[in-house]
This record gives sequence, structure tokens and C-alpha cells, in this order.
Amino acid sequence: MNRRKIFTGAVLLVLITSILTFYLTKGIPLIFGGSAIVPRQEYELMKQYNKLFQVKNILNNDYVDKIDQSKLVDGSIKGLASSLGDPYTVYMDKKDYQDFTTQTTGSYAGVGIVVSVDKDGHIVVVSPIKNTPGERADIKSGDIILSVNNIKVSGNNLDQAVSLMKGPQGTNVSITLLRDNKMINKTLTREIIKLETISSTMLPNNIGYIKMTMFDENTSEDFTKALNKLKAQGLNGLIIDLRDNPGGILEQCVNVANELLPKGLIVSTKGRNKRDNQVIYAKGPGLGKPIALLVNGGSASASEILSGAIKDRNVGVLVGTKTFGKGLVQSIIDFGDGTALKYTSARYYTPSGVNIQGKGIEPNYVVELPKNYVVTDKPDLKGDTQLIKAYDIVKSEVK
Repeated sequence: MNRRKIFTGAVLLVLITSILTFYLTKGIPLIFGGSAIVPRQEYELMKQYNKLFQVKNILNNDYVDKIDQSKLVDGSIKGLASSLGDPYTVYMDKKDYQDFTTQTTGSYAGVGIVVSVDKDGHIVVVSPIKNTPGERADIKSGDIILSVNNIKVSGNNLDQAVSLMKGPQGTNVSITLLRDNKMINKTLTREIIKLETISSTMLPNNIGYIKMTMFDENTSEDFTKALNKLKAQGLNGLIIDLRDNPGGILEQCVNVANELLPKGLIVSTKGRNKRDNQVIYAKGPGLGKPIALLVNGGSASASEILSGAIKDRNVGVLVGTKTFGKGLVQSIIDFGDGTALKYTSARYYTPSGVNIQGKGIEPNYVVELPKNYVVTDKPDLKGDTQLIKAYDIVKSEVK
């Protein structure tokens, strides 16, 4: 999940320099080769990062080639972020940030798969996006990506793996996967991935069906339009398909939840700073009709926030298989120069107080799909066992 926070940031190198400048401008003597009168906190900070400046000076003076200072600084910042061992905390240079922004605002050339990092540090496919090269190549949720274009990848270089899979439209990319302990090689042709996140239709007995593929900047608005259209047709109950929905923007998820839930808690977040401690409530009145959500192992993040709220508040039921298990909130700091820092700022908790990170959410009704059955964009009430179960539940609750 992504909350955007925009303010001017400063590099650590600038911070240290500013400390020294402060004392000089204030007339506090700094005696080189002797003692300096500085507060203990600043002194300890300078001691702690002394080696960083030693390395910088060695490279500047003695490295075989001339140093590009901007690359040196960017590399230092990336190192600070990656040292946490959190794959969701990364410094994004201009290209990385542009690619990241595109994923939630528009379209891009790539293969159309959403990835994350599992507890073992593997890059794992959360879900392929519908009607993309990834889906047509039969890449599945749970596949582990071992290499891209023969370059080994892991959770430690997630951004590099994502960047390698993107590229000019019409070019090829090779991906090596691990599935059921077997290596699988795929060659995909990149194409423009259009992010259309909502589709809907009316099923028999006026039971509405809305498919949500992710939560981007237009999702909640498109969801409301689809829901209002179904209401105008005499909606009796609603099925929301969140299978293989990897999540997206928290605000969009909250807006969708507001359409469905009566007044009460949607989600809470807890971090180290007060600004990251939020309790988010639905305004109501909610849909007031039977609801079932379809979920699976590719339902992650924002999908799990919506699913957790629906289940914990007893507003509807979940049908399918256990969700992915991403219960972390990411914040974005835009430095104003085309770069940004994405970092984990909080954990989120469902209304019952559960953080599902690494655990996922168990559905009310566990239903497996038939072996080799492929879910399509069109709802199938003959072969899709999960949809059939959800439909029967909603139908039985229609008054």
C-alpha cells in the first residue's frame, strides 16, 4: 500500500555538513587538530558516520577513474535503504520512480506480472495481470522468479528484476521460474500494459459481479460507477472478485470500503511515528445487501484490507483460498528532483486487531478450483467452483 508524503529531504552528507556549518556561523570555535566544542549528540553522529566520509575521500582521491559525484551519493542512499533488509524499503532514482509511478497512474511496456518477496527472500509472483503476456504465458501466482535475461535475481534486488522485465514494446524478455521444484523457462514479448481495473456484469437473479484487478488512482471512482449501474438494474446482492488482485493505493481501498460497510472500523495502522498511527472508519450506510468476496493466494495488500474489513465486520463472506499475507504500509517521500524514497512506515491491522503479514486471511468458505481450470474475465457459473459457491451464498441470503 502506498501513502504519498511530499516534502523536501536532505542527504546524510548534507546533514553532517550542516552541523559543522551551524557552529561556524554561530561563532562556536571548531579547533582543527584539537578539541571541538559540540553537543554530544552531534559528536556521536559524526563519529558514527566517519568511515562513510573516509571511503568517500579515498574514492575521490585514489580511484582509478574520475568519480561521478551524483552516482556516489545515489549509491550511498541506496545502501542505507537496502541495509534494512526490507524489500519494500528502497531508494528510487529517476527511472525507478518513473516506473513505479506508472504502475499506479497509467500504462507501461512490460510483461504484466505483479511480484513481491516471500519470507525466504525469493521474488514470487503475486499474480499475472489479465490479458497480458504474463497471463498468456501461463505464469501463475506462487511462481518463484530465479532469473531475468539470465541475470539471477532475488528479493535483495527486487527493483532490478522489475526493471529488467520492462522495456520497449515488442522486445523479448526471458524469465526462469521455479514451480513445484521444477525450473520453467519462459520467453515473453513485452507490450503496453493498460491498467483497467474494474469490469462488471449482472448475473441471474440480479446478483451483481464486479471484478477488481488492482487499486490504482481511478479504481474507486470506476467501482462506484459500476456499482451504481448495477443498482439501477435492480441489484439484490453483490460478488466482488479480488482473486489475483495485488493491492495498490490505500485511499482507493478505503473509498471502495466506504461503499460497502456501515459505520465502523475499516483498518488501523501502527508505526513508530504518530502520523503513521491511523484509525480509518467507514462513513456508512454501506450497501445493505448480501456480499461475497472471491479471494486467493494472489489477493494481497489493499485486497486484504478490504477482505479483512468485510470478514471481521460480518458484512459479507470470503470464498476461495487463503490470501497472500502482506500487512505492511509503505510511504513515499518525493525529493522533488525525480527521485524518491519508498519505505515501510507502519503495519496495518484488520478490525479484529490482526496483522496478517506473512499469514494471510482464511476465507469463510475454502473452495479450490478444479485442476487446470483457468479463471477468465467473464464470470463462469458452470465451471468456476469458487464463483458458484459465492453465487449460491449470496442468492440464499437475498430477501
